[in-house]
Amino acid sequence: MFKFTENFHEILERRENYTVDIAKRLNVITADRIHLKRFPISNPVTVFNPTMIMIDDEIFIYARIVVGYYVYASAIAEIRITFDDLSNSISHHSADIVIYPGWKYDIWGVEDPRVVVIDGNLFMTYCGRTVAYFDPHIRVERTLPITAIREERWRKICVHRFPENLRRSIVSDKDAFLVKSRDGLKLFHRPHTSEEKFYLTVSDVDAICQGCEESTVLNTVVVMKESEFEDRVGWGSPPVEVEGEYLFLLHGLERESKAYRVFAMTMNRDLEVTAVTPHYIMEPREIYEIYGDRPFVVFPCGSFVIDDRLIVSYGSADFAIGICEFDLSELMSILDKNRLE
Repeated sequence: MFKFTENFHEILERRENYTVDIAKRLNVITADRIHLKRFPISNPVTVFNPTMIMIDDEIFIYARIVVGYYVYASAIAEIRITFDDLSNSISHHSADIVIYPGWKYDIWGVEDPRVVVIDGNLFMTYCGRTVAYFDPHIRVERTLPITAIREERWRKICVHRFPENLRRSIVSDKDAFLVKSRDGLKLFHRPHTSEEKFYLTVSDVDAICQGCEESTVLNTVVVMKESEFEDRVGWGSPPVEVEGEYLFLLHGLERESKAYRVFAMTMNRDLEVTAVTPHYIMEPREIYEIYGDRPFVVFPCGSFVIDDRLIVSYGSADFAIGICEFDLSELMSILDKNRLE
């Protein structure tokens, strides 16, 4: 169905099933510390899987929230904080619900956002639970990536779908974000096919449409798939630039334990994989990562670099916002020792 990168098999061969956890935990933010504005319920039931971006001296966190467990229909809330607040374990924060279910591509939930800046504009790509999500008779396009742009307020601009001839083979499509490369706009995403396979892919985007229209993904290339010890892998936080390369965090669902763990990858400006960590670099360790609505989950969705630190926002056991940091020199050293041929 898709093309594969030239070093696809080498990437798989370089990965092993063990963890050297090098993440320094900074904070955990729970739903009782988030206060929703202009909403009849003051606190969400749960808040997790946050993306994050730093603009000037202000940090914008966009987190998935749930206000009731009936169908777990998520929305996305914007939380603005200072850098000092990232490690403040007692501070409370106001939040605005900025993206919520509203059309057929996300009527059952708005999930797992990633934000990026492209040409001075802030774009968010998230996973929409479509009208087919709960229909047992339809197992096609149950979730799809949707992109919104921040103007005076957030506005949904397009849903990303495969060409018509491939849509019947796509069960769902998740873990998506946009990257502007030297070859144009790319969508990083993780389709789940009717053959029960999960692929990390990069596709061309034909256009960023306006007014909730469709954008067709083209020329899809598989970067990697899960290793033999995993059920699946997925894109984590959008890339940051380090020494002329793109640095990505990714997650893997370990097959035996069913735990979500984190590894890293670099790509050059041609979007060719140049290195991958030989092991996981973070795993559920703290009690709030081990026990929650979905136990044993660390799920990175946002990051930025400050000094020699990679600051990361991640979902913690599907019930809280986790904040951690990686020593960038240490992480790049691990990657440099495992560069691809």
